[in-house]
Amino acid sequence: MTTTAPAAADVRKDSPGAAAHEPRRRPGRIRRIGLPYLLLLPALILELLVHLVPMVIGIVMSFKELTQFYIRDWGTAPWSNLRNYQVSVDFDAPVGEALLHSFLVTIAFTVLSVGLCWLIGTTAAVYMQDTFRGRGLLRALFLVPYALPVYAAVITWVFMFQHDNGLVNHVLHDQLHLTDKPSFWLIGDNSFYALLTVSVWKGWPFAFLIVMAGLQNIPGELYEAAALDGAGRWQQIRRITLPSLRPVNQVLVLVLFLWTFNDFNTPYVLFGKTAPAAADLISVHIYQASFVTWNFGTGSAMSVLLLLFLLVVTGVYLVLTSRGRRTSDV
Repeated sequence: MTTTAPAAADVRKDSPGAAAHEPRRRPGRIRRIGLPYLLLLPALILELLVHLVPMVIGIVMSFKELTQFYIRDWGTAPWSNLRNYQVSVDFDAPVGEALLHSFLVTIAFTVLSVGLCWLIGTTAAVYMQDTFRGRGLLRALFLVPYALPVYAAVITWVFMFQHDNGLVNHVLHDQLHLTDKPSFWLIGDNSFYALLTVSVWKGWPFAFLIVMAGLQNIPGELYEAAALDGAGRWQQIRRITLPSLRPVNQVLVLVLFLWTFNDFNTPYVLFGKTAPAAADLISVHIYQASFVTWNFGTGSAMSVLLLLFLLVVTGVYLVLTSRGRRTSDV
């Protein structure tokens, strides 16, 4: 019995049927492995056409003296080498000084907007974890700013910020009497606060949605054990909720930073082609340098500098967060 079983196995292994079936498995296996890449190919091609090709063309344009005189055939524009970059970073000259001012305004705006969006979204998500009557309706209302089209929402805010008949001045001045006279919100220094208000109103529901999804992965037994040990609500949030949400918050803050820093629709719809100096975000500033002054070479150089800055910030952020994650795991 012990000698015939291996022999039978060898016969089955060496039979013509087994040899015929063996080559058929490899093409099927290769086909299964290559199918995901084949399905990703259309998306990769579209990504190449929509993002990478214009980015390469923009980099080439940044090295050319491309003005309104060469719009019809920009390939014939003379090469300027690094002159566009030198003009952009010369902070003693008018162009460089204006770009530096716009960069600093964008930094302040982004930090405040991302911080407030995260704070409001996290607070609302933690509050929504409790069961109470009308919670589903309140969740739906919180997501309305995120679901509305950007242009419709910002145009509504434009009407609300009107000087004479806007809702904001009506509430602050006429009803609450917090100001001596109606304020101009779309010009002057107040334009920064108007832009920040719209950005936070539009962005915090996204933070609320992401944090609320992250809270679903925290076991309820942790809160029960902490409550039995005498931990209050704030201690539970500090010791359990925030550490458990660290991976979610790392991605959330990065995405909010990139979206806010590159935001063009909100200031453009709110102020038009020329934003006030207090709300001169770098995205609108580059648009003005390119399509208002018709100096596409300088505008392309500014865009490349912005891209390099965002790449450096993203890389440093990912390195620091991954290092902090490894330290906390140890």
